[in-house]
Amino acid sequence: MELKPNEKLDIKELLKDLDKYRPRRTGWTWRKGTGQKRKIGQFEYYDTAENLDQSQPLPSAHYFNDIDPQPTSVITTEIASGRFEDDIRRMRMAAWHGADHIMVIRTAGQSHFDGLIEGTPQGIGGIPITRKQVRAQRKALDIIEDEVGRPINYHSYVSGVAGPEIAVMYAEEGVNGAHQDPQYNVLYRNINMIRSFVDAANAKKVMAWAEIAQIDGAHNANATAREAWKVMPELMVQHALNSIFSVKAGMKKENIALSTVPPTAPPAPCMRLDLPYAVALRELFREYKMRAQQNTKYMGSSTREATVTHTLNLLISKLTRAEIQSTITPDEGRNVPWHIYNIEGTDTAKQALVGMDGLTEMVEIKRDKGELADKVRELKERSILFMEEIIEAGGYFKAVEDGFFVDSGQYPERNGDGIARKIDGGIGEGTVYERDEDYMAPVTAFFGYNNVAQYDESAVNDPSTLIDGDTLKNADKIVYIDELDENDNVNVRLEETKEFRESTKIKPEMEWKGDGIVQTTLFLPTDERTAEFAAIEIGKKMGLVDVEVIHKEIMQTSEGTRVEIKGKVAFSIDTAELVIPPRPNIMTDDEIREDIDKNPMTIVAGTVGEDEHSVGLREIIDIKHGGIEKYGIECNYLGTSVPVEKLIDAAIELNADAILMSTIISHDDVHYKNMRKIHELAIEKGIRDKITILAGGTQVSPEIAVESGMDAGFGRGTKGVHVATKLVEERRKNEN
Repeated sequence: MELKPNEKLDIKELLKDLDKYRPRRTGWTWRKGTGQKRKIGQFEYYDTAENLDQSQPLPSAHYFNDIDPQPTSVITTEIASGRFEDDIRRMRMAAWHGADHIMVIRTAGQSHFDGLIEGTPQGIGGIPITRKQVRAQRKALDIIEDEVGRPINYHSYVSGVAGPEIAVMYAEEGVNGAHQDPQYNVLYRNINMIRSFVDAANAKKVMAWAEIAQIDGAHNANATAREAWKVMPELMVQHALNSIFSVKAGMKKENIALSTVPPTAPPAPCMRLDLPYAVALRELFREYKMRAQQNTKYMGSSTREATVTHTLNLLISKLTRAEIQSTITPDEGRNVPWHIYNIEGTDTAKQALVGMDGLTEMVEIKRDKGELADKVRELKERSILFMEEIIEAGGYFKAVEDGFFVDSGQYPERNGDGIARKIDGGIGEGTVYERDEDYMAPVTAFFGYNNVAQYDESAVNDPSTLIDGDTLKNADKIVYIDELDENDNVNVRLEETKEFRESTKIKPEMEWKGDGIVQTTLFLPTDERTAEFAAIEIGKKMGLVDVEVIHKEIMQTSEGTRVEIKGKVAFSIDTAELVIPPRPNIMTDDEIREDIDKNPMTIVAGTVGEDEHSVGLREIIDIKHGGIEKYGIECNYLGTSVPVEKLIDAAIELNADAILMSTIISHDDVHYKNMRKIHELAIEKGIRDKITILAGGTQVSPEIAVESGMDAGFGRGTKGVHVATKLVEERRKNEN
């Protein structure tokens, strides 16, 4: 399959004979031609890589004969639309703009899943991904890289309790890079420490065999900590722990990248805070690679603000030699993954880095004395002392149990708000078993003792020869599953969009073929709250459905507000005639924390009935996404398909303050029936007047939930703060 610039990708053609596809290469690829000066157009460049055969130059390149210099750093774009056939189209666009690291991530990723789903809970757009999707995307990238003339690295996550299995599948399917950091599992997903590190050892061994580049997850600490600029010493310790663990598992240092995120953003004095940290990292970890990324903690919905912060971060990347440059976009804040913002993020990185070409020939970082030198030394000293205290405390597991990590005090200070996990707790606790002395597994890239020699000494370096090769050595042994869902699969989706692929008809789109979504910016001469609902009304009068406000920005409190919605209109409305619902009561984080600190709260939670959906509830609970854990609420998660009786019994046993029941399946109104059942059972057990019961799910109506006996119901768009506010309010009512 050969692409031509003026022809669209034929997705159906791409899917033909996918069961027979084999990746043509494995391992990570860096940009070629770096470290040499080259003439491009009328200019000489110091810091560029080889040009692309075909590309889309920057808009400003029009004034310079459409030259398209490529910087030395690998450039990342992150894709999370939920439909792999449309992600492939976006990959092509991004590659033409210079991206050569395609991260197929999630809006709610595979680390949320409590087990292995078809071997591949990769997590595009919050759904489990199949081998078919991975294979189709790697096959597409083979074709796209031929088109642009540069290898493209395909990347995803090796996390959650299925990490080793995911790593094997990625090695089989030619995935080139992956996030892997057992600390991420422990701290942010509450996966048992022992299980997480045992899994990581096996996963890293497989990744090392396949030359898959690893990016760690330490940056999540300053995206989670209340005062991110104070956790820099801890970040360096987390980087050190995962890096040396990876080396011990067999990874080459040149395939290990530290995921570095500047701790602050304007209006903080970010260069004075962030540059010393970047310099300290580069010096302390000089043998490893650096992957620079924006801090999503400070990323709202303003594209301008995100671009400014991104550009400042790129300056730091340039001064401290980041080998991989990520391009997080406002999609994170908007939860609106537009095609165009993937491209804008990629272009911002390319434009800024090329614009700074030769900067280090003219500017030198002041290292001998002064504020920068002092701060770099201080950060190194604090991080080393932090590591020493971990050893004195009894090691990493004990340090986590004691709440050392993600504490917003600058070490050695501690604020007592760190994430604490139990050594004998968490998901997967008790699932690690010691191997028998004669244990043997005839597989490639095996971690630990394997006793192959007692069976065949010639197979010591290649155990799978004992079974005529495993799937890593013989791809014909891979079991390929085409589709799992008869209603939601690529063939059905392609049929639904057939007229837009096979005719001259087009529709505007945000992320999916023919989704028909458009965007417009309005200025409304009124306050923020009124402007928000006026904009929604304008959208409705335009004939749009599911109108959403994706950005609000106050120009002046009373004089006007900028609003971005999906649409465009040329008429005005009378704001006096708008029906504006009352503002929902949401407590501040500090108010919630203060209540929980004074009166600790325990809850039990689970997805009820025969419902296997877990992502939504985990989003509400998990600290990584602002879940209720962050307020100090003790969460006892019982999993999926939980009988309502088990939730009640667990609440009684733990003397819980509340029950959170998640329910997605709604046929025959089973979600409301289960609500009534748990309400009535709580009455029967004599606890209903002592406990709060909340229900949530995409099909839950707050009004009908209350009618069904719940204290409150939560539908789409619910965040942890909404649930935490209700928990505090209901407990106060019960106490009175």
